[in-house]
Amino acid sequence: MRSGESLLMRGRAYVDENARIDNSIQQFGLSILVQYSQLTAARAKHKNFVAWIISRKPSDTPPSLLDRPAMTRKRYSAIALTLIVLVGICAPRESQAKGVEFSSKDIVQGSAMKLGPGPGSRARSRPNDELSDQLLAEELLAEQIPLQGEMPFDNLGHEAEFTKQVQYEQALCGCQGTGGSDCTGLGCCCGHDYAWRLLPQGVIYRSYLAGAKESRFRSVWNNQKADGDNWDISLGGRATIVRYGTSGNVRPEGFELGIEGAGLTRLDPDEDHDVAATDYRFGIPLTWGDSHQQFKVAYYHLSSHVGDEFILKNPTFDRLNYSRDVIVIGYSVYPREKVRLYGEAGYAFRDDVAEPWEFQFGIDYAPVSATGFRGAPFAAVNGHLREEVDFGGNFVVQAGWAWRRSPASGMFRLGMEYYNGKDDQFSFFDNSVQKTGFGVWYDY
Repeated sequence: MRSGESLLMRGRAYVDENARIDNSIQQFGLSILVQYSQLTAARAKHKNFVAWIISRKPSDTPPSLLDRPAMTRKRYSAIALTLIVLVGICAPRESQAKGVEFSSKDIVQGSAMKLGPGPGSRARSRPNDELSDQLLAEELLAEQIPLQGEMPFDNLGHEAEFTKQVQYEQALCGCQGTGGSDCTGLGCCCGHDYAWRLLPQGVIYRSYLAGAKESRFRSVWNNQKADGDNWDISLGGRATIVRYGTSGNVRPEGFELGIEGAGLTRLDPDEDHDVAATDYRFGIPLTWGDSHQQFKVAYYHLSSHVGDEFILKNPTFDRLNYSRDVIVIGYSVYPREKVRLYGEAGYAFRDDVAEPWEFQFGIDYAPVSATGFRGAPFAAVNGHLREEVDFGGNFVVQAGWAWRRSPASGMFRLGMEYYNGKDDQFSFFDNSVQKTGFGVWYDY
């Protein structure tokens, strides 16, 4: 058993190191994993075990483990969105060996039914084989937890520890007590099937990392060229109200209705931290997506308000009642596992000072799965063009380090930001600014 486990670990390590070089190597590694589970379940003894596994063809791997749905072609009228869509259509989808998940049902049934009996294996004939299958699933799936940065358990192979492992996974997925009488093993309650779900974990269409007006928690300490220091703060967030799709501790898929909002405030450290201005945002996004592409149709309201202290110290300032109610259509695509391209167009059907059209586009590079305490690098670029400034706008670049608990969780970031263009406080929308600073973000 020890030698078999060692072989499995070496095979998996080999897959992780070479998955991005050649997709056929990934298929071969997954074939080793499934074939090994088949042999262990049958408790067969093979003198030439390694040679038999190597002789299997990668094409024997069950298609359900590797297939990805093809992307449907879409057309958009906006030029900025057209480029993003074409990249999403043409880019190859990168297989993600680390993202493949197995449930006890997949391992046992997949090995017994999809691949068929191997040489020397025997048919299931005793009720005790059910327990053997359960223990097999326990051993294989328990090894997935440390790889995903989750809490490991030792001394597996005992019923108490297996129960503890199941309870832990169900707690992560938020599905305790929802699996019914058939929910007795690992992976079976994690919400991979489409269903109606109230207040599920995660969001399908994520915030743009370098988007200055996104709803999130943010604190950026800036030095603005020719105007000293300022402190930009966002106090907000996003949540899913209802989803028809998946749930749990994996990247969500399906259709969902959400809610988002934020207060985006600027403080002036050079003037006793007076409130210079605040923009308030509230929105309702309706989204659809999977792990590769996402679509968004949303409504949001944004209005700008100058701070009282600023008005008192600048009595001649011409206060503007900037506001807009906007319908947005957005699209994003992951041509690679950690790379996201996106674009959106917004039209304000009600506005004051602002004018109707705006466009936003960019690219994000960031971790999409659990990072552990080590974290991982991120980088982001965003452009935001607005009609009221003759389709000028702003350009933002960010880079730093990020941490994510799981594919469904939010992401915490530390890094540097460079901003150039029209002011992102819309009370001063026509001012040109250039600022550099250090930021802290939590994205939903």
